[in-house]
Amino acid sequence: MKSESEYRRDIIEVCRRIYQKAYVASNDGNVSVRTSENEILATPTGINKGDLSADQLIKVNMSGDVIAGFLKPSSELKLHLHAYKNRRDIRSVVHAHPPISTGFAVAGIALDQMAIPEVIATLGTVPLAPYATPSTDELAHTIDDYISKCNAILLSNHGVVTFGPDIFSAYYTLERVEHSAYIIWVAKSLGGEKALRRSDIDRLIEIRRKAEASSDLTHTEIGEEKEQLQTGSVSDESYLVDVIARAIVDVIKTSKIGK
Repeated sequence: MKSESEYRRDIIEVCRRIYQKAYVASNDGNVSVRTSENEILATPTGINKGDLSADQLIKVNMSGDVIAGFLKPSSELKLHLHAYKNRRDIRSVVHAHPPISTGFAVAGIALDQMAIPEVIATLGTVPLAPYATPSTDELAHTIDDYISKCNAILLSNHGVVTFGPDIFSAYYTLERVEHSAYIIWVAKSLGGEKALRRSDIDRLIEIRRKAEASSDLTHTEIGEEKEQLQTGSVSDESYLVDVIARAIVDVIKTSKIGK
């Protein structure tokens, strides 16, 4: 269990990264971490994520009432609260506007092409939620059909929201969404992406399930291991990542042989 100061430090680090990668501009985006059953640390409204400091973060309860901090919460905090209330395993939410994946959201295209083995094995598909006016209760409910089974959702004409058992898991998912959107965009410009065969997709999904089971890690523990890797306290890649990587290479080779 982390201290509040550590959670604050992590939020600032993720805000710095999403700003440096141009996933947000001006005062866009919002990040939160659920630190206990009824307390959430979140970014406030009206401050550039690259300029934000730890003491400017606010603390709210699960009803959205500010219980610590001197700034106002983001009007899109409703989306975060809705996610936390729907899935107890979610401990962090990141909402941003990375340009390529947001471009897909504006074009009304979900990231469900099933063409990239690494994405299938780690992320699955990224659905497109229907449009609702930002900052409203309606926006929070647009994710209802997907929140139970997805850790990343495109918000029509708006942006991307990702979820995780810790803040770095949620952030890495955002990175993966944007990277896969870029690859699919390039593929479309070259004549269109070529989806994997159904049998190859099923194999990747099964490999992921087996890897997760044999690793003997819970969803939270996997997130903690990713965080340890980020801070350098773990010297080797996790067993899960290693198994999936080797399996993906094998599937690609098999797919080529079968053509």
